[in-house]
Amino acid sequence: MLLCALGMMLSGCAGNAAQSSPETAATSATTANAQSSSTSAPVASSTASAVAQTATASGDGWITLFDGGDPAKYFRGFKKDSFPAGWTVRDGCLVRTGPGGDLITREQFQNFDLTLDWKILKGGNSGIMYHVSEAANNTYDTGPEMQILDDDAHNDGKDRLTCAGANYALYPAPKGIVKPVGQWNSIRILCNGNHVEQYMNGVQICSFDAGSADWKARLLASKFSKFPLYATTSTGHIALQDHGDEVAFRNIRIKPLP
Repeated sequence: MLLCALGMMLSGCAGNAAQSSPETAATSATTANAQSSSTSAPVASSTASAVAQTATASGDGWITLFDGGDPAKYFRGFKKDSFPAGWTVRDGCLVRTGPGGDLITREQFQNFDLTLDWKILKGGNSGIMYHVSEAANNTYDTGPEMQILDDDAHNDGKDRLTCAGANYALYPAPKGIVKPVGQWNSIRILCNGNHVEQYMNGVQICSFDAGSADWKARLLASKFSKFPLYATTSTGHIALQDHGDEVAFRNIRIKPLP
């Protein structure tokens, strides 16, 4: 079974599944049980995203952070200067194959539109964090997380607040959106000021305003109420989590917003 699952995990990275599509995600209908915050918070000042000259945008403003080439160009280890062992490029995918710690983008972003594809092995767990600061011990101490998970085989899949696609511990993901283990899932995270939208496989999972009354109530009810630096920065790194399980990413693109 393990060899079979591994074969499913590592095959087809370069591309028989559909790529992430921000245009498709933006026009997809929200599922009936997707959660949304209706209370607005003051929007942060519209300063430019902190993208250094090393990040070169295409004509439409999109930056390709990984497309099968050298991941060290745009990523490094959390609290490291170098790209860590344990993350490998296989068949055009960026794969966590052994201990290496979380990856973070070399540059920091404030407002952005992020898209990528992911798939994971049976029972696996990972995540995508944003606005990550290296002032804390872990990426999740500061950065809100979009959960990556095998909902069927992992304990976190029993709670909609911690299943695949959820804004971890704060906003739940509806059932029936994540694809079975071995298949690619496309995600989109749109962060513009305090407003955040999360999509998976073309469906809006949640929409909320950080700092709103609803968001504060959810934060106080979660484990992050004890994390003093959680979601306190408006600019930070994008992180790919090493949770001890094999996970693959591809087609990682970001568009900095004003």
